[in-house]
Amino acid sequence: MPPLNYQRRILGVALLAVLPLAGAALLLALSGEFPRIVVWTIVLLVVLSLLIATVALREVVIYPLRTLANVISAIREEDYSIRARESFSSAAFGELMAELNALSDALRRRHLAVVEAAALVRAVIVEIDAAIFAFDPHERLELLNRAGERLVGAPALGRSAEELGLRELLAGDSPTTIERTFGSVNGRWNVRVSTFRREGEQHRLLVIADISRALRQEEIRAWQRVVRVIGHELNNSLAPIRSIAGSLGERVAEANVDDRLRADLTRGLEVVNRRADALARFLAAYSELARMPEPTLRAVELAPLIERAVHLDRRVAVTIVAGPALRIEADEVQIEQVVINLLKNAIDAALETGGGVTVTWRVAADCAEVSILDEGQGIASTANLFVPFFTTKPGGSGIGLVVSRQIAEAHGGTLALRNRTDRSGCEATLRLPLSL
Repeated sequence: MPPLNYQRRILGVALLAVLPLAGAALLLALSGEFPRIVVWTIVLLVVLSLLIATVALREVVIYPLRTLANVISAIREEDYSIRARESFSSAAFGELMAELNALSDALRRRHLAVVEAAALVRAVIVEIDAAIFAFDPHERLELLNRAGERLVGAPALGRSAEELGLRELLAGDSPTTIERTFGSVNGRWNVRVSTFRREGEQHRLLVIADISRALRQEEIRAWQRVVRVIGHELNNSLAPIRSIAGSLGERVAEANVDDRLRADLTRGLEVVNRRADALARFLAAYSELARMPEPTLRAVELAPLIERAVHLDRRVAVTIVAGPALRIEADEVQIEQVVINLLKNAIDAALETGGGVTVTWRVAADCAEVSILDEGQGIASTANLFVPFFTTKPGGSGIGLVVSRQIAEAHGGTLALRNRTDRSGCEATLRLPLSL
């Protein structure tokens, strides 16, 4: 026969305990010393009382155990709202329930601390600038932050490292620095790979940090120091040169010399003055690198800003392919200057080939992405595009793109230039955060 369960064993033990009393009552009934009706009435009452006591004993034992089982089940399901009643008549059960409630409180506090810590970690991971990817043992992506979404695009969760183009980074050396293009963003990246265990299985964590911006900021600061030093020294020299040239011009005009000599001296002094003025303007333009103010951010409608910038230069008919109505968080004056600079470069390139210029915008990874496409000859070399003072245009100062990218990055955005793939020409891509 199958073994009896716990409840039936309690009932059986209780019945065995009352059998002697029931047997004694039966023997008394059979002895014939008392009237039969009285004896059987007593036997019936005794047996009935014993049965009631047995059932009551069973409930007294089983009910607290069921309560105990329910509380433990709730704790296992991480439901700490169910409490055990501590007012049992048995001191032992009361102590047991009190300890169980104390255990539930301790686990609840620990669970709450773990949940709050996990929420803090998730918030930090989401907001951190570095791209963070967590891969399971099968190299499937199970976690990424906002910066990671911008790098690989969405949806990405559940895809393999091979599909995302990150397999070689997971298998490569760590830490390492690479130069690579993610989407439309080209730069230098610091790559770190580490491991962690979850439910006994080894997972891998890939962290990709863009160090291009930090390097560019150091570069800009270095150029600013150079400009300040050179500007100070040259201005100290230009002022007396222009003053002396002016004074000599007045002396030559009053001097009693041959007209031909006077004309030669006048032309020479005018050249000195013009070159001194040009050098002063040259230094004033470069000093913009050292005087770039912090942006004053507010919500700005993107479409009207682009339309105003387009209407400022009518050398080429610029086609506007309207995108969605977007609001960006920006300094309107600074961003308008960036768009003007990019349009000017695009129009200059288009004039060389007789091509056109197109401006459009869209939403990409929580950013407004403005694209300015020209039909010029394209970029021969992108290596020096953002190097201060470097220019391929006659009369160019070489700071337009540098200042534009500096403004974009001060807004938390990016600026990139690349050759078009559909035809000859260049595409400038400006990304800026959307207004919340």
